[in-house]
Amino acid sequence: MANSLPRPLAAVRNARLPDGRVVDLSFASGVVSAITAAGAADVLGPTLDLTGRLLLPAPAEPHAHLDKAGSFDAINPKLGDLGAAIDAWRGHATGMSVESIAERARAQALVMLAAGTTAIRSHVDVLGDGGAGIEDVTRGARALVQVRAELEGLVDIQLVALAGPHCPDHHLEAVLDAGVDLVGGAPHLAPDPPADLARLLAIAQRRGIGADLHADENLFGPVTLDAYARAVRDWPGDRPRTAGHCVRLGTLEAARRDAIIADVKAADVGIVTLPITNLYLQGWQHPVSTPRGLAPLRELLDAGVRLGAGADNVRDPFNPVGRGDALETASLLVTAGHLSPEEAYGLVSTGARSVMGLPAAGPSVGAQADFLAIGAVNLVDAIATAPADRVVIHRGRVVAVTETRRELPALPATAS
Repeated sequence: MANSLPRPLAAVRNARLPDGRVVDLSFASGVVSAITAAGAADVLGPTLDLTGRLLLPAPAEPHAHLDKAGSFDAINPKLGDLGAAIDAWRGHATGMSVESIAERARAQALVMLAAGTTAIRSHVDVLGDGGAGIEDVTRGARALVQVRAELEGLVDIQLVALAGPHCPDHHLEAVLDAGVDLVGGAPHLAPDPPADLARLLAIAQRRGIGADLHADENLFGPVTLDAYARAVRDWPGDRPRTAGHCVRLGTLEAARRDAIIADVKAADVGIVTLPITNLYLQGWQHPVSTPRGLAPLRELLDAGVRLGAGADNVRDPFNPVGRGDALETASLLVTAGHLSPEEAYGLVSTGARSVMGLPAAGPSVGAQADFLAIGAVNLVDAIATAPADRVVIHRGRVVAVTETRRELPALPATAS
């Protein structure tokens, strides 16, 4: 049968919302134009009956590594060691082509789209050493720019240039010139963290673009988030400023933690927590009272900081597992982060979109018509069971459908 996707919709009918209401939603120009009681509206144009499905705002992924996804089996790295993972990836990356990177990135993006994710921000490595040529350095960037173009209209993709502490400035500039949107890096891993932070932000300033930095991805060691927040406090309000991981913030004593959170809030830095990879990588040296590798979620939420959550690495040297499903991230936020199911799903949807600078999406008039319709009775059921049956809507068009079939043995009849 011919593939009919993407399929434009004028409305969805009989959609059950998390608050229990059953409604019809009409769409116009990719946004929600009306919400009425089920069956109350007359709609001209194609509709979709969602009877039996829960309608949720579509998830967004604020921190992915599409260029690394799915490389674990080929690399077979040492487990649970951030430094070893970095070294293993660097060694493997020397043999990668633009085509091979694009193939894995495309496959991972489509898996995420099928799971409901309609927007992805992916970091992409500045490849090669200091002596590498520009064609070598930009392989990852060119691959992900290609995938972004291929998937335009299906999933929104933002790209961040991930520059290591030894990456020359002109290499970072070349990757940005290749079509990457934001400056990224990991200053806490540099021999001189403040100097690396300053150089990365200077490049962003010079080019008039935003930054999305890996910040303090360790339980002990340097803290850069406070200096980052203070450095970008006077940036224009529409220029992105994001910090991912922020694990160290969760290990600081309360007074210093709260002072840094105040700096983050004042600078409107968006924070991205990444439970699956941080829980995997952090704590291996602590066999007793093993700490959680998470940012302090409750304190950040209570302070009103813009907070999103993502999956980070998926089946690569930094994390051998992961499904690329935002409901997996939400489940971890409940079990390890002690958030409510509503808070957890908010971080992978509304919060993630806020951190990414995207317009609001979901069941509200004027919001972007990006939805996940899933075979669940309520939000807790969706997070707990992560049903595979899903319909994904992006800007008012069906862009992915997954249907499953289950067969179980018949049980003997019992006496009534």
